[in-house]
Amino acid sequence: MKNVIEIKDLKKYFGKTRAVDGVEVAVEQGEIFGFLGPNGAGKTTLIRCLMDFIRPTAGKISILGKDSIKDSAELKKEIGFLPGNIRLYDTWTGDQHIDFYRSMGADPRVADCLIKKLDFDSKKRFKNLSSGNKQKLGVILALMKKPKILIMDEPTNALDPLLQNQVHQLLKEEKKNGTTVFISSHNLSEVERICDRVAIIKEGKVIATENIRSLKEKRIHTTTAYFFERARKDELSGIPGIEFIEEISDGLVIRSKGDINPLIKKLSCYKLKDIEISHASLEEIFLEFYNNK
Repeated sequence: MKNVIEIKDLKKYFGKTRAVDGVEVAVEQGEIFGFLGPNGAGKTTLIRCLMDFIRPTAGKISILGKDSIKDSAELKKEIGFLPGNIRLYDTWTGDQHIDFYRSMGADPRVADCLIKKLDFDSKKRFKNLSSGNKQKLGVILALMKKPKILIMDEPTNALDPLLQNQVHQLLKEEKKNGTTVFISSHNLSEVERICDRVAIIKEGKVIATENIRSLKEKRIHTTTAYFFERARKDELSGIPGIEFIEEISDGLVIRSKGDINPLIKKLSCYKLKDIEISHASLEEIFLEFYNNK
């Protein structure tokens, strides 16, 4: 699959602050790619470099085979963009913003359809919109151009769960139509639901790039075993990849990484009252990356 976004050794420093520090990312055509990290990790700075709103200290960005700086104006015709904390013209209504985009060649039918889907009141002035409705307008404007690439900074910010799901469906539809979607997010469940791959950023550096399926297959389990006869921790401690979380009155809570079968085999040697096994959430796997890198 062809890469449509390539970021090579990207650095952006603000004085002594290394907001982005040597990031390498490649995004394939037609995928939904998540850029995941907590606030302050460097996500928005990288997106602003992608859009050529700020210039990198070093490194190179290629979008659709073109230089993000030299071909900036041409590339913006192909990109639908949603900033974080969207700000538009306070005195303009939603309709006026949409009409302005129409005047630049955006498809009015897309806007009309999205207004209905998102239940957006386009008659109100921007300054009178709630934060959620401001976000709706931003989504409409980003999709109106039928872009080849969507770049979105926290796309479901300020939206209630129902509207979040609607936006997720819209992004999946864009993917089906061949659009490449690049989103930043600190919302782990959002990334898990819609993304194909994710880059995890910590303190300006990408510490992992993973397929979502393989990330969830990192196989972290929490096992709670209840015994008729108390098991000794030292008898289980030789099993690779296990960690004792808690000792309870009639059992043990054990966290394991990798293959769970050696632990289950060992536990089966005891007379068990009950056993509970839960899979790690994406959040737990994510925190594992953060704690160890």
